[in-house]
Amino acid sequence: MSSPITPRLPGIRFVHSPGPTHVPDEVMHAMQRPMTDLADPRVAALIAACETGMKDLLNSPASDVFFYASNGHGVWEAASANLGSDQHSLLIAGSGHFSDQWAIQTTALGLPVIRTPHTEGQPIDIAAIEAALREDTQHHIAAVMVVHTDTASGITSDLQAIRKVINSTGHPALYVVDVVASLGAAPFDMDALGADVCLGSSQKGLMMPPGLGFVAVNAKAFAWSKAHAKPRFYWSWLERKTDIQSAKFCGTPPLAHLAGLEVSLGLLKAEGLPAVFARHQRLGGAVRAAVNCWATAGSIKLHCQDPNGFSSSVTAIEVVAGIDPEALRVVAREKFQVAMAGGLGPLAGRVFRIGHLGDMNEPMILGALAGIEAAMTVQKIPYGPNGMAAAIAYLAEHTP
Repeated sequence: MSSPITPRLPGIRFVHSPGPTHVPDEVMHAMQRPMTDLADPRVAALIAACETGMKDLLNSPASDVFFYASNGHGVWEAASANLGSDQHSLLIAGSGHFSDQWAIQTTALGLPVIRTPHTEGQPIDIAAIEAALREDTQHHIAAVMVVHTDTASGITSDLQAIRKVINSTGHPALYVVDVVASLGAAPFDMDALGADVCLGSSQKGLMMPPGLGFVAVNAKAFAWSKAHAKPRFYWSWLERKTDIQSAKFCGTPPLAHLAGLEVSLGLLKAEGLPAVFARHQRLGGAVRAAVNCWATAGSIKLHCQDPNGFSSSVTAIEVVAGIDPEALRVVAREKFQVAMAGGLGPLAGRVFRIGHLGDMNEPMILGALAGIEAAMTVQKIPYGPNGMAAAIAYLAEHTP
């Protein structure tokens, strides 16, 4: 039976999903190093370099960093398992598809979960978090858990505003932040924010293949977990807080991923985090400039309704009824070599998403926008003129 997949074409396929993202050659080469004896001191040095590099990136030198051979869902479970208690609840703030999935997954562990409501197209409802904390006069809520950037909707929430309402209520809840889709793309300072736990994974702003997750834990969260959390093993911070290498990973370390991470952290440091964040902001701005022009024909629009919620990582574009975003994705990928993402959860069949994070630059984003515009032409989707010109103008104005 012949394959329906188009044979290889010259050049490269532009990967513009919000994860996995494009992996730099330097990272790929590092991950291709031969495996080594686990007793080799170079392995211990590699692990230590990755731990230190992550602490530097998070700006939390005193926190413990625990690595897991997992995706983002795995580190969700690590956070929930280490903070879950039958006598306490975990408040998971509604922000879209991924907060919903985190809540479902945590409930499946048999842990009490409180969920705040979410309005589609909007960031996290901070007033709802405040109301839940003020109502909890017995302090049964152990942690407030939030997703910084919801990848499905392309919306980023204000972490500092959430920290302020936690403080204003006087509630002792821990502050747990999912930075899966934002770390390395948007500013994040764990200690300055007052986050007690943050978690992320490798396949987005860290510019690596999927498969490596991390959790950073400060002393307050570690002590709470030690005193209250239910029994656990593979995910346990207590077991992994050790100098014994095999216990750090509950078995064999993912050496290839650690080798790649060491290099990716070096690339971010060499570029400089302010430059990294500015690059992501202008690439996202260029995408939105093009979409705003396309939207004048009435067939598509930006999904995020709050200008303060636009993500530096990914932009979700909503289509009107009668337009199939999945068919558009197929044409963009197979005819014009631009692979973008579709809708998830309630947004399935309603949006397509353009990722602009990780190892990304101006010509790459312009190539993606041109390919998507060509695909809309093939699909006879009405779109307003001058989208590419608007993106170019935006980049010309904002590129140093």
